[in-house]
Amino acid sequence: MKILGRFSTPGFIVALVLVSLDVYFGSYCATFAFAAATAAPPAAREYFLDVGQGDSELIIFPSGAKMMVDAGPGKAVRGAIKVPLGESDRYIDLAMITHPDLDHFGGYQFLIDEGYSFGAFLYNGRTPDPADEAWEALRSRIGAARIPFLTLGAGDGITTGGATVEIVSPGRAMAASAADNDASIVARVEVEGVRTLLTGDAGLAAEKILLAGEGAGAGAGAGAGALKAEVLKVSHHGSKYASSDAFLRAAAPLVSVIEVGKGNTYGHPSKEARMRLASSTGGRIFRTDEDGTLFFTLLEGTIHVDAMPKRK
Repeated sequence: MKILGRFSTPGFIVALVLVSLDVYFGSYCATFAFAAATAAPPAAREYFLDVGQGDSELIIFPSGAKMMVDAGPGKAVRGAIKVPLGESDRYIDLAMITHPDLDHFGGYQFLIDEGYSFGAFLYNGRTPDPADEAWEALRSRIGAARIPFLTLGAGDGITTGGATVEIVSPGRAMAASAADNDASIVARVEVEGVRTLLTGDAGLAAEKILLAGEGAGAGAGAGAGALKAEVLKVSHHGSKYASSDAFLRAAAPLVSVIEVGKGNTYGHPSKEARMRLASSTGGRIFRTDEDGTLFFTLLEGTIHVDAMPKRK
């Protein structure tokens, strides 16, 4: 595995393509096919968007399919999404919400208002308790637009071309947890020989269950083996209540990304999480509050890393 540093972003080639994604739910599979003008890069691209104190990632697969994971808390995503998509591309095939916390779903409302359209929404099946007006407003907009809203859990997944997205959590134990963060969708993306682990806000309890192999459903690849990844999206913005030494050693990432807002009131990323990342992974650590939007180009087992300077 190679990690290559700063590079100049080549221009995208815009083409009309037919994008096919299979979303599988244990025993059955639903296929979504979209004909849309899309930026089709020659390699996979992963963007960790600078949206302030929140999470948002965008993956553009070699097939041209686009999957967004979370959208941050508010309108900052409207500017951040233009880094990968430019001004004119306003279509995203799949939009995932790892869990219904505002700093993960709030930005979707602003994207819809901005004229972005989505092929399907995916989430963990949870709703905020007590009721959340922002969540209900988003659900209402999704329903009014007749966009499919699908529930995913451990054992489900997505395929497009040769790329796969494996949902490793929540399993039954975490789906029923009283802690919303621990019910976050944890997904491992494998594309171009590179594995990326996206963790939402999963905390220490969820990590313990995943390490024990109780979250991955079918059993194949369950436990620590299901967590191995070259790229890690650090859980819960670097909270001290996530990213245990055992979890980090199992993932063993070469590159870790902390999505966090500058000067946030939570003290993220915590000193404890940063120390564990440094001692248990030995890999390169990036932060959106310092580095801005991160974008990785993945091709044949190679990771090219670049960053957009932090907004003033």
